[in-house]
Amino acid sequence: MSRKEIDLANLRLSAAVRNGDAAAAAALYTEDGKLLPTHADFVTGHGAIQGFFQAVIDGALKGLNISTLELDIQEDTAHEMGTYEMIAEGGVVIDNGKFIVIWNRVDGNWLLHRDMINTSLPAISAEGRIAV
Repeated sequence: MSRKEIDLANLRLSAAVRNGDAAAAAALYTEDGKLLPTHADFVTGHGAIQGFFQAVIDGALKGLNISTLELDIQEDTAHEMGTYEMIAEGGVVIDNGKFIVIWNRVDGNWLLHRDMINTSLPAISAEGRIAV
């Protein structure tokens, strides 16, 4: 796997979100893939991952920008660390943060196996104050 292959896979994920295609997004994960979103439990397997993407696409997510900062490739596994921006209608950034992905090569294809995202925005308390 090369940096180019990771960049292309990330572009496919971004395109799936932009096109509102939750099934295409989920297909980029391994069968037992796990998505670990901020403020939520594990999202495990294609069906649950598709449901997660459908919910956020139906909500406000219209785009996803992904930037790889570090990439370590070891045979059929790779570790990626980077940043993301979630985009709403009109190009408004609604979230930004960092991520770590473990990629697995399955039948010659690189798929997201573990995907942990973590917002860089401050948490807001029930009273509307920034929680620290």
